[in-house]
Amino acid sequence: MPSLYAGVSGLRNHGTRMNVVSNNIANVNTYGFKYGRATFQDMLSMNLSGAAAPTDRKGGVNPRQYGLGMMIASIDNIFTQGSLQTTGKVTDLAVTGEGFFIMKKGDETFFTRAGNFDLDRDGVLVQPANGLKVQGWMAQTTPDGKTVIDTSANIGDITIPVYGKLPARATTQIWYKSNLDLQMPIVPPGATEEQILANSVVTTIDTYDSEGQVHPVRVRFWHTGVNEWTARVEVLLRNEQGEEIPVNSQIDVAGPTGTPNPGNTFVLRFDTQGALLSVSDSDGTDTINQQTLAVKLAFQVEGRNPQTITLNLGEAGGYTGITQFAAPTTTKAYMQDGYGLGYLESFVIDDNGVITGSYTNGQRKELAQVALAVFTNPGGLQKAGENFWTETNNSGLANIGQPETGGRGKINSGKLEMSNVDLAEQFTDMIVTERGFQANSRSITTSDQMIQELLTLKR
Repeated sequence: MPSLYAGVSGLRNHGTRMNVVSNNIANVNTYGFKYGRATFQDMLSMNLSGAAAPTDRKGGVNPRQYGLGMMIASIDNIFTQGSLQTTGKVTDLAVTGEGFFIMKKGDETFFTRAGNFDLDRDGVLVQPANGLKVQGWMAQTTPDGKTVIDTSANIGDITIPVYGKLPARATTQIWYKSNLDLQMPIVPPGATEEQILANSVVTTIDTYDSEGQVHPVRVRFWHTGVNEWTARVEVLLRNEQGEEIPVNSQIDVAGPTGTPNPGNTFVLRFDTQGALLSVSDSDGTDTINQQTLAVKLAFQVEGRNPQTITLNLGEAGGYTGITQFAAPTTTKAYMQDGYGLGYLESFVIDDNGVITGSYTNGQRKELAQVALAVFTNPGGLQKAGENFWTETNNSGLANIGQPETGGRGKINSGKLEMSNVDLAEQFTDMIVTERGFQANSRSITTSDQMIQELLTLKR
């Protein structure tokens, strides 16, 4: 009786479905877990008679068949988004949207949604449960001191140099934003130093040499004519007693003649609208009046290499730098690009997976970026245990790139993705599966009773 074997197939495959449901429930609190779903399909059917086409004498006849049981059609992995749990730990990462973290074990590559990462002894970002290394791109420093992350390069291990050093960088640029009050008294040519000091304004900013030594740069402005100001630049050296000692310095405007300025002063001229019009050497040899108006400051401290700093004063005819209005003077050198030696004391990870370090010298620097992989058919991935997946012939190749690009999701630092198992749904599925198993056992029992009746016919 085929009904016996149909019932057996029902028992066997409902048992498999129960295995899937039980595994889902067991992993209800597993980070990054994606639940499975077992689906059924019928098996081959026995043909008692085939179909007959209609004729002039009678209509068509349908085929007569009975089934031989059922089988597992598929066990699907459902990659819906799991809820996020806040942990506050910076190396805990969760993906919202599509994408998998890429993990390496030697030459083997795995993929996971579980982002419970940490740093090992060498500062490598790993999953501490098994030591697999998170993949991404390390930042590189260009010859001009800029930090770039080349996401077109091959991925590799991510190392965060906790308490690592950031070498000192010599200042090369200073930017000024200020207003010079045109109502200030005009200081005539040949004025004494006392007159200049009494009728001038000063801005000072700390700069650095290549060894991290601080050199304050002081610029003093005084009104020398209608819409004209003179500026004098001084570079100072702080000794161990905190005293500021002037250093020999020279200012030069890189104008058409290229003639060096013999001193440390330059002249600024404004238009009648308060915008900076031009900058000239103190002797008027060189003048620039287009685009960015800047002067070169050159100096050398004994025992150190010569240093040149560009003083950016603003755009010609613009109001982004130094201006001249009938308003209080607000001299300010608001930024310079040098810094002293610093140590990495903390880091953060943003939505794009970029890891940015904060140093004790106040600098922030990009260190690395976490990569994500997406697949044409994530359902085709194969489970490898320990929350990992591997590529298969049907998943497609991993499409690796930056988060929030190419359909990849966003990274959330300080959070972990929980399992997407819905207990209410799984308990309901468990009841339905148990009833299906029970019903199939009844069909076997009934078929057995029918056979028993057949055997007792001779009595």
